[in-house]
Amino acid sequence: MPVVYDQLRRLAAKCLRAERPDHTLRATALVNEAYLRLVRADVDWQDRVHFFAVAARLLRRILVDHAKANHRIKRGGGAEKIPLDEALVISPRSGAGVIELDLALERLAEQDARKSEIVELLCFGGLTYNETAAALKISPATVHRELKIARAFLHRELIRGSS
Repeated sequence: MPVVYDQLRRLAAKCLRAERPDHTLRATALVNEAYLRLVRADVDWQDRVHFFAVAARLLRRILVDHAKANHRIKRGGGAEKIPLDEALVISPRSGAGVIELDLALERLAEQDARKSEIVELLCFGGLTYNETAAALKISPATVHRELKIARAFLHRELIRGSS
């Protein structure tokens, strides 16, 4: 368990590094919430990659839920729009960015679920290209090719959303 917890803590810290500096959620709180949800999950764990794929989805959900809670009208609303540029691998810089990215990922999933999963595993799960390929039973070259297409789609969606 300490190894898993340490790995989750590194993933959480990585996710939060891309957030705004005054973000109220800390890596420890994020990993604790994810850990509790993982322990309660009724999942037949296949392997390490499967575990971290599910963890990636949970971290994304927790960050999105936190961002939504902090951007409700009663908390000030008015989310800042942040476009995705090519220098970025796809990591939002603010709570508003997480919400916009989540919506764009949902639209991508409607068109191509695998591309959405690739982004989620790489960006929120911290998996490598090879681990992502293993989790999805595709080649690393396919991961690379589909990530390029997914990034272009997300870039277009985020630009469209900020207009």
